[in-house]
Amino acid sequence: MGLKNPAEMAVTLLRSRLCNPNFVFSLFSDSPDSNYSKLKYIISSSVTEACNNSVLLLGPRGCGKIPVLELVLADLLKEFPDMISVVKLNGLLHSDDNCALKEIARQLCMEHQLVFSKMASSDDNSQFMIAMLRECGLAHKTVLFVLDEFDLFAQGKQRLLYSLLDAMQSVTSQAVVVGVSCRLDADQLLEKRVRSRFSHRKLLFLPPVRQDLQRLVEHCLLLPTESDLPCEYVAEFNSKLSNILADKRFTEILDLVFNTDSTFNHLLRFLFSALSHMDFKPGYLSLENFKAAVSRIQRHPKLECIKDCSILELYILVCMKRMEVREQEVCNFNSIMKEYKSIHDSFQTSDYYARGVCRRAFEHLLQRELITFLDNRGQGLSIEYRQVKLLISWHELHQGLKSHHSCPSFFSLDLAIHLLNYKMLLQAILHKLMDREG
Repeated sequence: MGLKNPAEMAVTLLRSRLCNPNFVFSLFSDSPDSNYSKLKYIISSSVTEACNNSVLLLGPRGCGKIPVLELVLADLLKEFPDMISVVKLNGLLHSDDNCALKEIARQLCMEHQLVFSKMASSDDNSQFMIAMLRECGLAHKTVLFVLDEFDLFAQGKQRLLYSLLDAMQSVTSQAVVVGVSCRLDADQLLEKRVRSRFSHRKLLFLPPVRQDLQRLVEHCLLLPTESDLPCEYVAEFNSKLSNILADKRFTEILDLVFNTDSTFNHLLRFLFSALSHMDFKPGYLSLENFKAAVSRIQRHPKLECIKDCSILELYILVCMKRMEVREQEVCNFNSIMKEYKSIHDSFQTSDYYARGVCRRAFEHLLQRELITFLDNRGQGLSIEYRQVKLLISWHELHQGLKSHHSCPSFFSLDLAIHLLNYKMLLQAILHKLMDREG
């Protein structure tokens, strides 16, 4: 039974886009300076000019190395359907040379409809690979080797890389090696004999800039005018979305996403989450959907831990933060108890617990790794005398206190006052230093 609701059809279409790397990265395939254009030129020139090549795709994870490569391969296989054979290896699975050679032989046999022998030795597989490269070269067919997690292949004796690059030195062979790695120094891991046979071409994939994110959001979420969706709905959907994208509040949301994690993968997760929050009754995306998506994908485990803390454990965390703001040198269980008593005397709270109960809460915070011992020295000392430090920032503690269901109201105010006084002190010190330099 087909989907009749235009909103459901639109969400299905947009989700399929976000899950299709070829569509996502097709936005950047037009520019001649893009990595897509450069990589396509390197591989296509090897196919048309019958030459050997090697290139490294380097950059942080989530920046589009594999999707861009897959997009290039899809286009080239359409352009040269009978002239390219692809062999894919992954360093997490095939870093062992014998395993890698066996996998190469298996994929080549499958590609050319040959019988693969599981009992063949490593030398047999190596000789088979060299023979296949020679035969493919004579048939004007390029063999493309994709080595994902390339840096893992550069460990050990690097026999596979040497055999592969050495076979490419032959006049009759016609192959391209594409290495993919998140290590920017991957080429420096190669041995001298391997490095001398490598072409040293490198394409650097960086996280997208702020303008690219805006373009990508429009590319992924604007509905196509030519589709099965009603024209009126498409026009209204795109109009409302354009208004949201032009809103300053959405720009702030996008900045928050960008500052947290600027990779393509993170942005696509954010957009997918926003679609999941879309209400089918109105049938349009709203600013609230994007706000909900931000809060959903930016969940902090430490905040979750603070939400589950008891009132006494919150007291201990606030005491330690107050001492940290005052830059108090010694922070151990005994000094925390003194700070706890001063808070009780200042605010006249009814929450005052015995020392033994406080110690158990203190140990519980150590177990949950919200606090930790300052160093490993003094392991023979009692827990009351060992120095400790906080593992959460002021912002995390403040947000955790705000979201806690039974947090005393004066906690957040007290923390804010302490932080404000500390900032004012820092500003005064900086002004004095500048006056001296003047």
